[in-house]
Amino acid sequence: MKKCRFLIVSKFILLVTILFFSNALFAQGQTFASKTQSNFWKNVQFGGEIGLGFGSGYTDISISPSTIYNINQTVSVGTALRFGFVSSKNNFTSTLYGGSLIGLINPIPKIQLSAEIEETNVSTNYQLEGGNLSTEYWNTALYFGAGYRTGGITIGLRYDVLYKANKSVYGDAFMPFVRIYF
Repeated sequence: MKKCRFLIVSKFILLVTILFFSNALFAQGQTFASKTQSNFWKNVQFGGEIGLGFGSGYTDISISPSTIYNINQTVSVGTALRFGFVSSKNNFTSTLYGGSLIGLINPIPKIQLSAEIEETNVSTNYQLEGGNLSTEYWNTALYFGAGYRTGGITIGLRYDVLYKANKSVYGDAFMPFVRIYF
């Protein structure tokens, strides 16, 4: 069931990406294909987020590479992958992977609003007295956020409207973020 859901989500993200890119490339017809292709890549940006957290016996490492397409100066859409590792010495270790679809709106150059749907597989191994316990599940998050933007860097706060304290991957529905795109 879990693998089936992951395959469905993966196929959906791949299909949306292929359809989006193929429509953008062929929107102006065959005679303008080379011009359209060069204009297409001028509107693509690569980047993402990197997270590192260390404490007394605690480690949190995450990387989320992403690609966005700037439809115009105001609207961008894209996809992201997510990989993470969290460990608390003598308590648990978790590995995370998944993907997301991102929509960005810049109503004015310095403000960025975002919407992101994220699907993450969480696999956790707990070290307990008398034995170990393992869990694996999919976490769905729907974020709405706002940030201050300068150049390719945005710093802001996002809120998971699907957050459930007993099931979410994260400790709180509010999350600060830093996005960087080149």
